Amino acid sequence: MKLSDLDIIVTAPPAPGWGGRYWILVKVTTDDGITGWGECYASSVGPAAMKAVIHDVFERHMAGEHPANIEMMFRRAYSSGFTQRPDLTVMGAFAGLEIACWDILGKARCCPVWQLLGGKVWDRVRAYTYLYPLPEQRLSEFWTSPEMAAESALDACDRGYTAVKFDPAGPYTLRGGHMPGMRDISQSVAFCKAIREAVGDRADLLFGTHGQFTTAGAIRLGQALEPYSPLWFEEPIPPDAPAEMGRVASAVRIPVATGERLTTKAEFAEVLRQGVSILQPALGRAGGIWEAKKIAALAEVHNAQMAPHLYAGPVEWAANVQFAVSTPNLLMAETIETPFHDALIKSSIRVEDGFIPAPTAAGLGIEIDEDLARAHPYDGNDLHLQMQEAPCDYEKGNNFEGGAPAPRE
Repeated sequence: MKLSDLDIIVTAPPAPGWGGRYWILVKVTTDDGITGWGECYASSVGPAAMKAVIHDVFERHMAGEHPANIEMMFRRAYSSGFTQRPDLTVMGAFAGLEIACWDILGKARCCPVWQLLGGKVWDRVRAYTYLYPLPEQRLSEFWTSPEMAAESALDACDRGYTAVKFDPAGPYTLRGGHMPGMRDISQSVAFCKAIREAVGDRADLLFGTHGQFTTAGAIRLGQALEPYSPLWFEEPIPPDAPAEMGRVASAVRIPVATGERLTTKAEFAEVLRQGVSILQPALGRAGGIWEAKKIAALAEVHNAQMAPHLYAGPVEWAANVQFAVSTPNLLMAETIETPFHDALIKSSIRVEDGFIPAPTAAGLGIEIDEDLARAHPYDGNDLHLQMQEAPCDYEKGNNFEGGAPAPRE
């Protein structure tokens, strides 16, 4: 059995578009006709350029290889161009293709991927969700309304979730870390207070940021949130300064989590050394499932936990679930529930009362509606996620919807 053919589908979720502007799905087929699916997360170049990179990585390092030789293919990609260092774009391309290899191997051996990763540790995976607007809530008002966030959190609890994530702390901009405005700190405290009062101890609060603060600004914000005992303080400063992330972790009595923008064990090892206690790899960027297992092993000896990240499509979600089922130091896994996510994999993975049952079907455990994916091509100019160019507004405050604001129908 050898890897033979590659197809790439760039599909755009319809409004409200949770999960980003588009998802890059890869379909890999072997010479004996077995098909595997993967997904590349949030590339830093546009879809046309990224498709070229994916084709190059496949042809250069993987075509004609047995799909089980993942370690060798990884070493080729990691060493490409005399590098042997983390490369966000190359590893993103490889990660999606690597996920497809595991899907092929599971299907060839008639077992779910988790059986090939050491077996089942968890019968079900604890899931968490971002807080999204309820149908009756106004989208334009939701992001700055603690009351609406509390209503959404209570709804999530009623659906079984035991953890909810929210990010009211203002913009992340291309200028790098900034000092949060007092309005942003006050709004963040108000969100935590309202959500904690609504859900009590039924759910953990996951305070999301996206690297938008200076070290001093992150400490100032984090200390203001301590009375509400969030389970984590996510990526409080930009990802290129792990020692400064360690300073935040030492100064704030909330566990620091990070990893969405990191790739390979090399980058994750450094944040572990600095005292980060929760790792959030995006499997479609970090290097794939096997690399995520290595990262989890590093985390285990640092007494840290794993919480795979998801702001993407359901193929990466399926990979996260297979990884999670087999990982002892799992904390929880992010999930996104939209009709399009569900339809794209024909309801083959579901959240049940806040948990995801261990898959039993072969491979990634999903069935792709390829016609649906192709029926929603991305024809825009923007990246999957983008930084805001305008600076933090200290005068009027900030109403920030993230790096991919929901499209209006």
